[in-house]
Amino acid sequence: MNFFHQIRNSFLFPLQLLLASPKKNSVGGQAIIEGVMMRGKNKVSWAIRKGPKEVLIEEQEFQSVCKKYKILGIPVIRGAVSLFESLAIGYKALSRSADIAVELEEQSKQDAAKVEKKKNKVADQASSIFGLVLGMLISLGIFMYLPMWILSQFVPKESALLFNSLSGVIRIVFFLTYLILISQWKEIRRVFEYHGAEHKAIFAFEDGKELTIDNMRPYTTLHPRCGTSFLFLVILCCILLFSIVDALIITYIAPFPNTLSRMLVHLALVPLVSGTSFEVLKLSDRYQNFPIVRFFIKPGLWLQKITTKNPDDTQMETASLALKAAL
Repeated sequence: MNFFHQIRNSFLFPLQLLLASPKKNSVGGQAIIEGVMMRGKNKVSWAIRKGPKEVLIEEQEFQSVCKKYKILGIPVIRGAVSLFESLAIGYKALSRSADIAVELEEQSKQDAAKVEKKKNKVADQASSIFGLVLGMLISLGIFMYLPMWILSQFVPKESALLFNSLSGVIRIVFFLTYLILISQWKEIRRVFEYHGAEHKAIFAFEDGKELTIDNMRPYTTLHPRCGTSFLFLVILCCILLFSIVDALIITYIAPFPNTLSRMLVHLALVPLVSGTSFEVLKLSDRYQNFPIVRFFIKPGLWLQKITTKNPDDTQMETASLALKAAL
């Protein structure tokens, strides 16, 4: 993958945070470029469309470390582990689909050359690591450090709840702006259509139906266990936990000397935040028929109106193939 495409993938990392969520039931999934990744009980697979009648299906065995080490299966800890596993698997699938998209583009432009350079595995791995690190830095800079720096100019250092509440609001505004901007990108709109196909396939599977296009078509593209809903819960948990910890530090130690020190403390709390959000999402899925639970689920479903689009038959077929391979 060339440098330009790796930079492009880095800017997709914030979207990766939204598409990937901890796997809570027997299956979970994620939209990728011209395809869908699915994760079953013991297997991960992805189906990537290479043409009108050609779909590449790749699969691999996978076992969560939570099953290998029982201590990691403790509530809250398991959520943090599952999130990081989902991010790692999802980023690998996204990078693979981007590689294939680049290969198809190069082949169409210079078919006679047959993509002159041979794959260099070491270079590809280094490029992937570079993209992952750059994507994380972009995400931290825009969605974590920048809101805190802006508020540090106006909000008193001692106001833990006000500071973190406003930070959460700014992050939501930033992320909505980011989603709206990238949704104008034709390639990302296609990803959102595959996101909708992924949800339809999972709905059909959860209802015990055969994974056919006719069975998948009636379902909505809005799924309550989507990473979008998980992200909304993460923001709420961030406001609560960051406020409590900030207040304790300010009261018993000292006000934060600068924005960077405050951000580093918050970064250390990310596993706790993600683990807590995971447990809350599990409870919301179990009790989603309760009015108060439905109230808190709705914002995530509203946000999915941006991140999911109605798929066509070929996209639903791709999602069904990915899920069948993962089962």
